[in-house]
Amino acid sequence: MPELPEVEVVRRGLQAHVTDKTIMAVRVHHPRAVRRHEAGAGDLTARLLGASITGTGRRGKYLWLTLEEKAALVVHLGMSGQMLLGAVPNENHLRIAALLDDGTTLSFVDQRTFGGWMLADLITVDGTEVPTPVAHIARDPLDPLFNRNAVVTVLRQKHSEIKRQLLNQAVVSGIGNIYADEALWRAKVNGARLASGLPRKKLAEVLDAAAEVMTDALEQGGTSFDSLYVNVNGESGYFDRSLDAYGREGEPCRRCGAVMRREKFMNRSSFYCPRCQPRPRG
Repeated sequence: MPELPEVEVVRRGLQAHVTDKTIMAVRVHHPRAVRRHEAGAGDLTARLLGASITGTGRRGKYLWLTLEEKAALVVHLGMSGQMLLGAVPNENHLRIAALLDDGTTLSFVDQRTFGGWMLADLITVDGTEVPTPVAHIARDPLDPLFNRNAVVTVLRQKHSEIKRQLLNQAVVSGIGNIYADEALWRAKVNGARLASGLPRKKLAEVLDAAAEVMTDALEQGGTSFDSLYVNVNGESGYFDRSLDAYGREGEPCRRCGAVMRREKFMNRSSFYCPRCQPRPRG
């Protein structure tokens, strides 16, 4: 699933190419792509027709296009959703297409059909406008208003694994499995350590590491392991070449040379260095 850097790459592409454009036509090719819009495909297409796109927004992994009259088109990328401009490489996976007034087609392509579009109202939460479905999502480490010390205080009250809390979007958003492992490796913390048992300084280091690694990934277009994640022009990111922990089972740690390990975690995998990130005793 795309994490913060990948979603931000898509948002920036949309910001550059669709802002101040008007939607002239919309066609829903697959009903699952609008299942989150309770009023149905007909309502979504009717409300989008003639709507002007005034900007873009993102919080954590959540992306939206801002429209007139405090409305937002919320885009769920799911596991394989893509927002593409121009020609679509595989029309079998085309779920929604919108024609803009400059002749460009904005397409939502989704091979696994876990994602989709929905319309929602924009509301103000803590001084920031967000769509109603996103109101419960915490700020992410790249948000200018992210309060690291406040998040550290919340983490100190969580008697569960630090990695589990990094993935908790109500605590801190945008961090998924890949960047959690990368941040923990950089901070030399094992993901199985209890958040409540870590000193405030170390928790701050973990959050700083998350911000740093996601910034690094953003500069390289995000992480692409296959063709499912691409930017609006269909190009893949290449941060996968710079990963220090995720996917490196059996390879030497780039810091100390110990053999990297993989363990099951929440129906996923955790990758870590047994020397730099020793597991908690017991």
